[in-house]
Amino acid sequence: MAVSTMPEVAEPSIGRVGDPCVMVIFGAGGDLTQRKLIPALYNLAAANLLSKEFAVIGISHEAMSTEQFREKFKKDIKQFATGETNDEQTEWFNKRLYYLTGDFGDPNSYAKLRDLLQQVDKDHGTQGNYFYYMAVSPTFFAPIVQQLGAANLVSNTDEHWRRVVIEKPFGRDLDSAKTLNSQLLQVVGEKQIYRIDHYLGKETVQNILAFRFANGIFEPIWNRRYIDHVEITVVETVGVEQRGGYYDQSGTLRDMVPNHIFQLISLTAMEPPISFQADAVRDEQAKILHAISPLSSEDVLTRAVRGQYGEGHEGQARVPAYRSEPKVAQDSSTETFVAMKLNIDNWRWADVPFYLRTGKRMPQRHTEIAIQFRRAPFVLFRDTAVERLTPNVLVLNIQPEEGISLSFGAKMPGPIMRLGNVNMSFAYSDYFGSSPSTGYERLLHDCMIGDQTLFQRADMVEAGWSVVTPVLDVWKALRPRNFPNYAAGTWGPKEAEELLSRDGRKWRLNGGPPAKVVSATGNKS
Repeated sequence: MAVSTMPEVAEPSIGRVGDPCVMVIFGAGGDLTQRKLIPALYNLAAANLLSKEFAVIGISHEAMSTEQFREKFKKDIKQFATGETNDEQTEWFNKRLYYLTGDFGDPNSYAKLRDLLQQVDKDHGTQGNYFYYMAVSPTFFAPIVQQLGAANLVSNTDEHWRRVVIEKPFGRDLDSAKTLNSQLLQVVGEKQIYRIDHYLGKETVQNILAFRFANGIFEPIWNRRYIDHVEITVVETVGVEQRGGYYDQSGTLRDMVPNHIFQLISLTAMEPPISFQADAVRDEQAKILHAISPLSSEDVLTRAVRGQYGEGHEGQARVPAYRSEPKVAQDSSTETFVAMKLNIDNWRWADVPFYLRTGKRMPQRHTEIAIQFRRAPFVLFRDTAVERLTPNVLVLNIQPEEGISLSFGAKMPGPIMRLGNVNMSFAYSDYFGSSPSTGYERLLHDCMIGDQTLFQRADMVEAGWSVVTPVLDVWKALRPRNFPNYAAGTWGPKEAEELLSRDGRKWRLNGGPPAKVVSATGNKS
């Protein structure tokens, strides 16, 4: 099938109302649609960023009429809305909801979809602009797009645009990611594909670029001369909940590292782009992903750690081991914790290790990027009461509380030279207020205006998998002998601590919030 080469140049998204369009949600009966997508669209409407010429078509195998879908929406929006609701907006939105019962593999379903889209265009003035959201199992990504192509529902023209939004995981390894990219690109162009990662919808993640490149005091020291190492922690208190069937086939490495964490690494480490146009930003991100040194088989044994939680506690409640969760094999070797040491082989970051860890059933829900600077020379303080100097740490807190903190040394009051480590911080909500958000608002709005800045390109996806796949191969060949190897409610297996201790380092406060004041010996937390 011929792929359109119509250029899609995005305008700055500040204050821009989304284009007239129809959002088609495949898998509309699922949890993602109910909890995230519909509330996000509702918030966009409340913020006047949704076109008045807009509609939603849900399609799923569940038998449901449009009226039943609308009634379900009314109940769901009351339960899952992240902001205030009002009857007038709810009614406006409700009239723009449609539902189609269909089989994703049946061409007749797409013929019915084409007819419904034409009717919606006529009724709501959506101008033939459609974007298709894949809230479905990854096994359906390529077949749905192929069926859309066969039904002539994804061709761009001068009069309208068509886009495809793909949820993660995008492949299971490098080969499957390449195959999926190839299958999609036979039907649609790269400019039409939006590989979505909801982490990039978080304000703090988006602010990494602004923080680095809008403030002249940080960029000159953002390199190997001043930075000792970087830690990225993405941990959760929850287990696999009701996702045991999916998770036991995926695991934490596939689920988190090549998408969420590598996006954080690329934004933290990238060079300044020539502009904030989508490809200018993604070109620099791709360079970082390509510069991450893949681990050899021997490296995997010493620089990658996997863990699986056993029974333990979440607060006062007793929680089961991973192998006792629903739909999980009793002898499962699937990891629920990953820690890795990576190096970026370029001029800026040579010899600066990037440590990452992510896991389930941790003591707290916490995501941060910690930049630890090199320790200042001690020689000036050798004849004082100061025993050691604490290195400066800049922390970008991503969740649950979004903000930035910087620790630095200051003299404590008194006649003796003693130093305290002072924490200077701000929270986004205190300075800028907060607005209702599911984390999907910015991403869906970008889909409507054609801005791909926060979406991965094919080369970025494949570069990420090229780093992760050697680890997957070694772990598949060598089954773990000590699973489960950490108790629920703890910070993971001891091997994760050893990963840093071998380099004379340790995880920053075990992933906890920054200390307010630390004594000269660093004992107070």
